[in-house]
Amino acid sequence: MGNSFEAVKITDDVYWVGAIDWAIRDFHGYHTGRGSTYNAYLILADKVTLMDTVKSPFFEEMMGRIRSVIDPAKIDYLISNHSEMDHSGSIRQTIATIQPEQVFASPMGAKALVEHFHLSQEITPVKDGETLSLGNRTLTFLETRMLHWPDSMVSYLAEEQLLFSQDGFGMHLATSERFADEIPSDILEFEGAKYYANILLPYSALVLKLAKRIEELGLRFSIIAPDHGPIWRKNPEKIIGLYVRWAEQKPGNRAVVAFDSMWGSTELMARSVADGLAGEGTKTKVLNLRASHRSDLPTEVLGAGALLVGSPTLNNGIFPTLADNLCYLKGLKPQNLIGGAFGSYGWSGESVKQLEALLKEMGVDVACDGLRIKYVPDQQALAQSREWGAAVARQLKGRLGI
Repeated sequence: MGNSFEAVKITDDVYWVGAIDWAIRDFHGYHTGRGSTYNAYLILADKVTLMDTVKSPFFEEMMGRIRSVIDPAKIDYLISNHSEMDHSGSIRQTIATIQPEQVFASPMGAKALVEHFHLSQEITPVKDGETLSLGNRTLTFLETRMLHWPDSMVSYLAEEQLLFSQDGFGMHLATSERFADEIPSDILEFEGAKYYANILLPYSALVLKLAKRIEELGLRFSIIAPDHGPIWRKNPEKIIGLYVRWAEQKPGNRAVVAFDSMWGSTELMARSVADGLAGEGTKTKVLNLRASHRSDLPTEVLGAGALLVGSPTLNNGIFPTLADNLCYLKGLKPQNLIGGAFGSYGWSGESVKQLEALLKEMGVDVACDGLRIKYVPDQQALAQSREWGAAVARQLKGRLGI
């Protein structure tokens, strides 16, 4: 029988044997508009090693790619850097097929795999900093707890200066190209930022800690091979630098105006608020949350300095889209933002106060008192909205020292 899948050579002894998911459009609430990949890697050392597996439905694709290089029965070791199902979902099938001598994971990963899959195979835990000899190659394991699960670790192949970085330095991006240098840089930066904002943002302090530790250890990377998206074989420092920048969350002279509207009045306010921000020289992005996905908001907030939110009052509360988006954003713990709330109302007008309370719960420093306009804003109300936006921009620039 012919083989319909081929491995992709990374170095003389390392191959990509993962799978491409062209169709996935949702990753626990995150819109993956360009699909994703589940990357697994084969190391042809004296002890042949499979690094990670793939999501369960893609098991045969992974095995096909392995067979294009080697008989799967010749694999000696299996390593799981992360027990989440998109990387471990086919581990039971993989173990049954290749029957490895040993399966390795972090101490917490070993427990998680057994609890997830009720495995009879013993999982050998490897500690932070521990090395594993593959005969003519050596792997070093570094625990990266909460990046982004408690069990997470990365594996470093010293002879190749190759970092198998698990979910770090990745992105959800399905392409026929396997390497970052084959993909336009604007796509890489956008999808990388979206991935960071929606998955790793809450753990930014740990990202900076890991970057410092890597520097202290003196590790050098010729290649970074993540579990999602393209492999960085040229200038891997670029994605490391982007991660450090995103993790620092330094505010920029940029504002996000996020709103929904019932009959168009809050939308008129939002447009005037945005015009006031832009008039003061603050770059501004307007998001109609009914026309956006919830994962768009954190993507736009990454690197911004101000978040302004607008909602009409519905049943004495905020609009459902605002509740959805702000609940999601709150869990991602964005830092260093100023902001404010606005909205049109007809009867009671509670939405603005409720939005302000949500912003404060998120740690956003409310820069100006909330702006409430009754019913349809006239020209005077729109001018007031524009000045309100301008006032927030001036506060932001004052904080940035510009």
